[in-house]
Amino acid sequence: MASILLLEDDLPLGQSLQRVLSMAGHQVLWLRTAADARRFLAENEFALLLLDITLPDGTGLELLSWWRAQGRKTPVMMITARDSIEERVEGLDCGADDYLGKPFAMEELLSRVRAQLRRHSGQASNTWQLGGLTIDTARRRVLLEGREIVLSAREYDILLSLAAEPGRVLTREQIERTLSGTELLDSNAIDVHVYKLRKKLGNDWIATVRGVGYVLEAPTDAVSA
Repeated sequence: MASILLLEDDLPLGQSLQRVLSMAGHQVLWLRTAADARRFLAENEFALLLLDITLPDGTGLELLSWWRAQGRKTPVMMITARDSIEERVEGLDCGADDYLGKPFAMEELLSRVRAQLRRHSGQASNTWQLGGLTIDTARRRVLLEGREIVLSAREYDILLSLAAEPGRVLTREQIERTLSGTELLDSNAIDVHVYKLRKKLGNDWIATVRGVGYVLEAPTDAVSA
């Protein structure tokens, strides 16, 4: 699961993309104007941006340039009918990580989305490995030392958020924003889910940084095992 901002002004295509990405397990915020995208990007965090170029109030390239000028490294994929070599080069030079010309097959889009999410998380495949912890992001399965751990949807999403950046402390607000672009959990909900994760994984995997948030790190004995 990943939190994805989709910027597409075409109504039928936007609906179709949102449905396909959601069925693939992603949280998708679909917007149709650059102004709305700037507003949500200023207030929320996303794992991936999918940007059309031609918009009613600007271009996806202008939005991309604005986003990169702020030092934001979130992976960005352009999805557009403007697909000449010159336009592809311009998009990539503006800071896009990938460029997909319309029309495209949904299977290719999903494959490229998975590839961008893997690269951003530093993982080489859909199977994330952190010590004895294995996360199969394609099947949403978690194994600990080869034993499957059954997690709720929210528990899995929180674990994935932390595992995407192991060793980095994430605040509760950052975790909430990663889970959804629009719906925030109750302030205590993250704590409750982390408590349940610790019960299932063991207390050593997720550390609390008092006054800040949570960090996922492989226990020393798990790394050396």
